[in-house]
Amino acid sequence: MSPRTPVVAPPRLLDQTPAAAARLLAGWAAEHGLPAYRGRQMFRRLWQAPIAAWSDATELPRPLRLELDSAFPLPRLAAEAEQLSADGTRKYLWRLADGEAIESVLIPSGSRRTLCISSQAGCALGCAFCATGRMGFGRNLTPFEIAGQVREIVLRHPDDLPSNVVFMGMGEPLLNWPAVDVALTTLNSPDGFGIGARHITVSTVGILPGLEAFARRPEQFRLAISLHAPTSPQRRGLMPVEKKYDLDAVLRAAAAFRKRVTFEYVMIAGVNDADADADRLAHLARRLSALVNILPLHPGGAPDLTPTPPDRIRAFAARLRNQGIEATVRRSRGLDIDAACGQLRVETERRKGGKTEGGAQLRSG
Repeated sequence: MSPRTPVVAPPRLLDQTPAAAARLLAGWAAEHGLPAYRGRQMFRRLWQAPIAAWSDATELPRPLRLELDSAFPLPRLAAEAEQLSADGTRKYLWRLADGEAIESVLIPSGSRRTLCISSQAGCALGCAFCATGRMGFGRNLTPFEIAGQVREIVLRHPDDLPSNVVFMGMGEPLLNWPAVDVALTTLNSPDGFGIGARHITVSTVGILPGLEAFARRPEQFRLAISLHAPTSPQRRGLMPVEKKYDLDAVLRAAAAFRKRVTFEYVMIAGVNDADADADRLAHLARRLSALVNILPLHPGGAPDLTPTPPDRIRAFAARLRNQGIEATVRRSRGLDIDAACGQLRVETERRKGGKTEGGAQLRSG
């Protein structure tokens, strides 16, 4: 009895870079005796003029569309929940094929539309102020599942193509660098979504191998360091990763970037908001000529921590500016919805029975 021939799954076009996907489609078209322009027609339907299914590509003959369904199926992210805030912020919970769930947040501001995307399902880092860290780690996302968050937004609302993308959703991007690397190319490439590199920001706690890989990319992508404390002991109390990649090592790695670095700094009452903290933060920012992005603690993200009052945040920012540091205070968005990172997934799972797929109780986040 001869052994069974293994079934080979068709290649997932949406997990490829645009250049690789174009080659796959061009080769497939040639093998099937199709003119070269058919390959180009198929290709533009991946990201430039995306479709939900090949059946929607009505410029292609129906028999070809049926063949494409089999040869190159187009996966989707299922929108399990969508919340719209009074301030225009829109939050999505996407259910993945294996049951995992991730979040995206679309934040409009004038002509700018910033999409905050996830790079992992859950997160292993356990930062004290983050609801995602409390749920634990599920798995890394594929390139399609990362860039697909943009694709789904465009499929649902074609005019909502983000002008800016920030890797500040669920997960640590640089712990999933191979997939994030491909997704960055897809987001930036003129044959992908064509979003300018300076409008794409990767936020990291400071994973040194990933920082080194990211620094080697030639594009002007932006780097944001999740700092949140000006000294290593303070940071260790908020972010366990400090034990492996300490603050000084992270700052040395960030100094290798040819682009301007931003420090992300969540303000937590009595933890990191003293005048002395501002002075130490100013010293670190001056070292890298960094911009400081001050973020009010979202009350839904960490119920056991207290947000710094607005007047104290203003005073903290003023103290930085008085020392020559460019500091921006971000206002909280989506306060009337589950807009804290990981919060919508937590609340959705609780309403469904209070358990994750692994059976662990989820806390309010």
